[in-house]
Amino acid sequence: MMDIIEIRKYLPHRYPFLLVDRVVEFVPGESILGYKNLSANESFFEGHFPGKPIMPGVLILEAMAQIAGILGFKSKNKTPEDGSLYYFAAADDVRFKRPCVPGDRVMLRARLLSERRGIARFEVSAEVDGELAASAVILCADR
Repeated sequence: MMDIIEIRKYLPHRYPFLLVDRVVEFVPGESILGYKNLSANESFFEGHFPGKPIMPGVLILEAMAQIAGILGFKSKNKTPEDGSLYYFAAADDVRFKRPCVPGDRVMLRARLLSERRGIARFEVSAEVDGELAASAVILCADR
């Protein structure tokens, strides 16, 4: 549904910090599904950890926040180019269940739970091969 060119319209992030490769499902104001393909060439694998590469948990959380940001921006037809930014404001109930490693396709889901006065609350998750890798409830502030 959205390739990397369109994703770049809705997120201000760029390499090496853009962590969403494609969006495959989008329901405005409700939910989104996308993914990040993990290549062995990702810069963070070099140091995390040598000989046993895993995606850092904070980057999995960031990828989940980015997919939520796309949901928020695209649902409102806003873009960073318009001067709007979604700031990652909080993360609650963060859980990591399995490592994400080179070769994995990390499926990223977000569901809008509520929104008031520019603060959106999302339920987010990351899965690999149908197995939960991480989950959280996050807040994003539209500024």
